Amino acid sequence: MHFLPDTLEAYITDHSENEPEILQNLRRETHLKVIQPRMITGHYQGRVLSMLAKLIRPQKILEIGTYTGYSAICLAEGLEENGIVHTIDINKELYDIQRKYFDQSGYGHQIIQHTGDALSIIPQLEESFDLVFIDAEKKKYRDYYESAILKTTKAAVIISDNVLWSGKVIEPLGKKDITTRALLEYNKHLKDDPRVDTLLLSVRDGLTLCRVR
Repeated sequence: MHFLPDTLEAYITDHSENEPEILQNLRRETHLKVIQPRMITGHYQGRVLSMLAKLIRPQKILEIGTYTGYSAICLAEGLEENGIVHTIDINKELYDIQRKYFDQSGYGHQIIQHTGDALSIIPQLEESFDLVFIDAEKKKYRDYYESAILKTTKAAVIISDNVLWSGKVIEPLGKKDITTRALLEYNKHLKDDPRVDTLLLSVRDGLTLCRVR
């Protein structure tokens, strides 16, 4: 998922905001104890999410795909006073590590964890969200998006991760590559959706920003 030379990526990271110590610790523990640690958001993208949240200043954030909680903490850094993050993950085994670092971050009282199928949980949420971050099962991205957009405020921002899929979106599509096909269709849907303004950023594995009109 890295498209730039390592030396250039290092320069970019070195000249961006430092990774907070608590997130350094969370990243290390994730790599030591959790399967597929490459799924973690990481330093540079985490600072991007933090900056976007600080610019948007959301009161309510919805995150679809918590993993070990790194991105939720980054997003919480931009919350308005008394703001709330609702974060959803299908894997109940990650709940304790999420809560451990949420509480250590100082945002624990502002981060509400949900465990289960996001498509069942989102319709039950009563809030309207100013910021949505989608980073879960790629084949369900369009379903997550359609469910979440019904819960957004005017001018809300929806961020979708991994939309470049390690560059596979521009490679010949294999007949059995269901995930890449789903992302290709999703990316086109966002581009064509008249409800939003869309910008795809080449950050890490691709981030798409959609602003609800």
